[in-house]
Amino acid sequence: MYELEALAANVAELLKERGETVAVAESSAGGLISAALLAVPGASAYFMGGGVIYTRDAREALMGFSDAELKGIRSSSEPYAVRLAERVREKLDTDWGIGETGAAGPSGNRYGDAPGHTCIAIAGPMPQVITVETASPDRARNMWRFTAEALDLFERTLKLGVGLACRRRENPFSGKKSGAARRPPPVEGAHG
Repeated sequence: MYELEALAANVAELLKERGETVAVAESSAGGLISAALLAVPGASAYFMGGGVIYTRDAREALMGFSDAELKGIRSSSEPYAVRLAERVREKLDTDWGIGETGAAGPSGNRYGDAPGHTCIAIAGPMPQVITVETASPDRARNMWRFTAEALDLFERTLKLGVGLACRRRENPFSGKKSGAARRPPPVEGAHG
């Protein structure tokens, strides 16, 4: 985990310097992207949440995607990774979203992708998407590699954006820029 933590520390430093936030929707990385980002002290300043979107049920329940909304877009593809990144960014009102989807192994997936295939997308002021092919059936090694690739892509994206004014969405609940506390106003008659 230490190699991933070092990569995540670079990302964390850039996010904290800029006052920006991130959310993650990952699949074949199995939560390692989120874990790496959370392993850095002070993660609450930039990590707003995420989920492992491993099944159709998780996709519907956690991301709110309907089958009709994704018609013609299959899992383990760049368009699907982009949709994951955009949706998690939208749902958690962050500056950045990371989406990852693939086939960790030891076999390929039902779409014909070989083990070691993943697509990683960054949503935000500078969107990016890549496909990675490790050509390895080693499930654990692929999960770690997918995570390293996601963190590396995110770090490179953040560095490209240094000095650019990021267009940050207003938080409708607080009137503050995104990255601020995200507690909605209380609902009359609600308890909690």
